[in-house]
Amino acid sequence: MSTRSRLFDVDCKLGYTLTETTDFVFQIHAMQGPDQDVLTESLRVTPSATCHTYTDPHVGQRFLRVQAAAGPLNLRYRARVQVARPRRNPGAKEVPISAVPDEVMHNLMPTRYCESDLLGSAARKLFGKTPPGCARVIAICDWIHRNLDYRTGSSDTTTTACDVFLSRTGVCRDFAHLAVTFCRALNIPARLAVGYSIFRAPPPDFHAMFEAYLGGRWEVFDPTKMADPSELVRIAVGRDAKDVAFATIFGAAQSRTIAPVVKRVAAGKG
Repeated sequence: MSTRSRLFDVDCKLGYTLTETTDFVFQIHAMQGPDQDVLTESLRVTPSATCHTYTDPHVGQRFLRVQAAAGPLNLRYRARVQVARPRRNPGAKEVPISAVPDEVMHNLMPTRYCESDLLGSAARKLFGKTPPGCARVIAICDWIHRNLDYRTGSSDTTTTACDVFLSRTGVCRDFAHLAVTFCRALNIPARLAVGYSIFRAPPPDFHAMFEAYLGGRWEVFDPTKMADPSELVRIAVGRDAKDVAFATIFGAAQSRTIAPVVKRVAAGKG
């Protein structure tokens, strides 16, 4: 399977105003993994705050814990990342349940935001006759792209795949949740993947895609079709949005700045 290697520069700025001492768990560090390599990185937190980073031993994503006093809080994470993602295999087959690795099995189960048990009948009606494998996952992406309207502000942190299926509107995480739900309902392991992406609109933000387990490996898809899955600088993967939130806040904080910017590094400038 051919692989194309590309360099990206990440420059992520976050700003908050705190009215009391507040704890945060951030996921903003680029993942170190088999298809991307973090070459350099830096983190600046101002004013100074208590913080440390730890790694999920099972998946490899990193978490930044911060405790800051009332007042302003600013974070800036910068990194140069090499992404070398194998080209998608259009002939990848679905993996029989008996052959799904133990560590992948939980990506077949219904979760808070991906109610694959409730949407099973709809998934089978829509995609049950589609040839299994990569073609079926592409058909799911195409259907979602055709039938859902991308609308900023149309959903919130409580919106589930069932809600999106009924309203036919959402943002990137909602598109990904519905795709994950349809895949799981058809016995295809699937999970959310979030990170830094290059796309023209809306303004720079963290972007959610999803991964389906096909042919013995994870393949990345974007049902919004706003970004190139091969260029996602992955931050985290998880069963649904609760596993991959870029910021979890314990306290009173008002967001001032969310500016996760990523740019391609031109050949010869690495």
